[in-house]
Amino acid sequence: MADETVDIDIGEVVTKDLIDLDIKSNTKEDVIAELTDLLVAHGDVIDRQGFIDDVLLREAEGITGLGQGVAIPHGKSKAVKNTTIAIGISKHDIPWESLDDEPIRVIILFAVRDIDANTLHIKLLQKVAVLLSDDDFIENLHKVNTKDELISLLRKDPEGEDES
Repeated sequence: MADETVDIDIGEVVTKDLIDLDIKSNTKEDVIAELTDLLVAHGDVIDRQGFIDDVLLREAEGITGLGQGVAIPHGKSKAVKNTTIAIGISKHDIPWESLDDEPIRVIILFAVRDIDANTLHIKLLQKVAVLLSDDDFIENLHKVNTKDELISLLRKDPEGEDES
């Protein structure tokens, strides 16, 4: 049953195919395109340029860099077939408008179908927001070495961490 917080297993939504632990791009636009390619290859986005345009349009509306090296760009778009998340981690700093004016290294790109805008999208955002409010989670996010580690980290309850 649904509990009062969020009843979604982010590890079910984010698969290894939607994770890139070595983002090559050096600009926000290129990073968004690079992660969009994962979504297209996975069948979640059916119009690559349409989705990129929608994400960049949303970027123009407000800052998606949360600080601590993390950004959560997102696009609500008709180009999205399945609402999901693609995650990229970069070994180098990427310039990005962020709340702490620092560059980012972790990008969590939300791809949202128009009709999911008020359901799954909100649950995903809530779940990610809860995780990102935890300093230990963010610290561990920056140390991830494998896709399995990342998925495991996403599944953790920020309240009760069992491993260090």
